[in-house]
Amino acid sequence: MLNLLTISGLAVKLARREVSAREATQACLDQIARVDGKIHAFLSFNAADALAQADAADKEISSGVQKPLLGIPIAIKDVLAVKNQPLNCASKILGNYISPYDATAIEKLKTAGAIIFGRLNMDEFAMGSSTENSAFGLTRNPWDVSRIPGGSSGGSAAAVAADECFASLGTDTGGSIRQPAALCGCVGLKPTYGRISRYGLVAFASSLDQIGPFTKDVRDSATLLGVMSGVDKRDSTSVPEPVPDYVAALDGNIKGLKLGLPKEYMVGGLDPEIKVAVDAAVKQYEKLGAEIVEISLPHTDYAVAVYYIIATAEASANLARFDGIRYGARIDGNDPIELYSKTRGAGFGAEVKRRIILGTYVLSSGYYDAYYLRAQKVRTLIRNDFLKAFETVDAIVTPTTPTAAFKAGEKSGDPLQMYLSDIFTISCNLAGICGVSIPCGFTKSPKLPIGLQLLGKPFGEETLLKLAHAYEQATSWHKEKSCALNGLWSKFPQK
Repeated sequence: MLNLLTISGLAVKLARREVSAREATQACLDQIARVDGKIHAFLSFNAADALAQADAADKEISSGVQKPLLGIPIAIKDVLAVKNQPLNCASKILGNYISPYDATAIEKLKTAGAIIFGRLNMDEFAMGSSTENSAFGLTRNPWDVSRIPGGSSGGSAAAVAADECFASLGTDTGGSIRQPAALCGCVGLKPTYGRISRYGLVAFASSLDQIGPFTKDVRDSATLLGVMSGVDKRDSTSVPEPVPDYVAALDGNIKGLKLGLPKEYMVGGLDPEIKVAVDAAVKQYEKLGAEIVEISLPHTDYAVAVYYIIATAEASANLARFDGIRYGARIDGNDPIELYSKTRGAGFGAEVKRRIILGTYVLSSGYYDAYYLRAQKVRTLIRNDFLKAFETVDAIVTPTTPTAAFKAGEKSGDPLQMYLSDIFTISCNLAGICGVSIPCGFTKSPKLPIGLQLLGKPFGEETLLKLAHAYEQATSWHKEKSCALNGLWSKFPQK
């Protein structure tokens, strides 16, 4: 089954002409036909276009062209612009909008030879932790279809975990790559703010959003990061830092590197099985030669409150453009105000409305200083906590999530409990540093993935990936296959 391969595994077979890009793409399409009726990772895909891209890649391969992702099918979260593909952000308000251009990250993937196909489900406008806020139905976890895959990039994580694509792109504003990666048992990388251009990403919170990959192993994440990184004149927040050869850094040697273990993260509310798995991972790092150092990130307790002030404020401003005038859905009214209110009232879901209202409130006259300005000051304290810690350690190790994947609907009626699903991931975005989640074990009953989070210095992805890869190669958690490849398969006809 070609769709079970990693990017690097498929690339070898393509280079040797053992398989074709068309066969690899067809394997993904066949797997979507088998399992996506249960998982619903994809909102849409154009099979004919994907196969046409594959045929073009095969011609290049046969003529000796070499590109890092030539012939590799990659699926995209429905918040990134891909020319001539739908762009809905899993929301009704964008109607039948088709993107007229490519995001910079997409341009770079195409230049590297990737086959870009499919729109992956997500929480509406990336606002959520479970992919239950999509206007087009929820995505389910391939390990247990009664459970959520995480969010907001739930479709991206589920598609990779179910081998419906070789990798996918997601976005991370407060954990929306790392959290679903942990809950679905794959690798999720959130790069440093400014490492990858945000041009062509529909903004949720502009000072927090980052594009990143979901992959089956760390080597594939390193490959995709190398392709997508770099400064972009169309994004003033992208940073002109040199882009290392991330793959070359994966040498397995982490002896002497110092890993910080923040005491604030191993707290009440952490599932005992997750604590056991993380403790075991820390011991594995010690066996590999890393030094474990207890550290403190004293302002951790304020992260959730600070995040939901800053993120909602920026969302309120960013989503003002969706007004029914320039593009997307429109419900006419007797005057512009009625048109706006009817269009936005019908077009936005409950969670998006909640965050717009919160954001508008904290930015309003009389409350700006008390909430938004104060939150920005505390954000600086949180960032300084990390920078101080990185003076003594090379990276920080924590759980990715406080629990394994929960049942669909379990937290839908309690927004606060849902927001706490990202308690370990939010600080990374506030500080603008890089983070990755890798598989580190499973709960016993039911068997559900557990994620280990590594946090790195600003633009420290090279060391971060080196550490993640060393652990991955010393364990076998990432090789486990989900129920989509076991129990679910029996429910679908084999082709």
